[in-house]
Amino acid sequence: MTLFALIKEDFSVPKKNDPALHSGFELIFNYPGVWAVVNYRIANRLYKSGFKFLGRMVGGISQFLTNVDIHPACTIGRRVFIDHGFGVVIGETTVIKNDVLIYQGVTLGGVSLTHDKRHPTIEDHVVIGSGAKILGNITIGSESKIGANSVVVQNVPSHSTAVGVPARVIKRKDTKCQLDHNILPDISKEMFDYLLKRVAVLEHAIKEQDGIDVSKEDEELESIYENFIDAMKK
Repeated sequence: MTLFALIKEDFSVPKKNDPALHSGFELIFNYPGVWAVVNYRIANRLYKSGFKFLGRMVGGISQFLTNVDIHPACTIGRRVFIDHGFGVVIGETTVIKNDVLIYQGVTLGGVSLTHDKRHPTIEDHVVIGSGAKILGNITIGSESKIGANSVVVQNVPSHSTAVGVPARVIKRKDTKCQLDHNILPDISKEMFDYLLKRVAVLEHAIKEQDGIDVSKEDEELESIYENFIDAMKK
């Protein structure tokens, strides 16, 4: 595919991915992520043609204008869309395949100073939520999604959802990945709920066995407990 054809395709991607786009004119001023990918295409061709300094210079100018840092040596496939874009960092040996959706603040970074493959591979149709960090030479399988602000340091299988710090795979489903970050489970909330119920069971057992009267303390703690439960349900 020619460079011009790739750039033309890049400009068509927001129409399919962003309902906030109302006219092609908006692409010029309101989509730094699109311009960052387009500038990367040019820098990448220069870099791989032996003009490494010139490629890095184009990448540096693009970073200044878009606030998206993409190393010209990385590999980015077709129809990759960086929405909003600000703060996105894509390292030198990163491989991003086709139809990947990346939100603001994402880092595809390395965890070593070696000169081999040290950045992640993102397979087809992956969605990466805002603020997520994917670090090291790991693979995010196709049709998967990474929750916002997650830190991923291990491989994620295809058709999976990973959330948390460090990220854990909490769901696998053999259907095409959708964004739906609003329905990602809250692991911390669920664990707190479990611990509170477990403590209540143990307290009840101790009081029953030893006949301990802690009614006064129970009254003082009950309101705190109820407020905490209400906050978890919001």
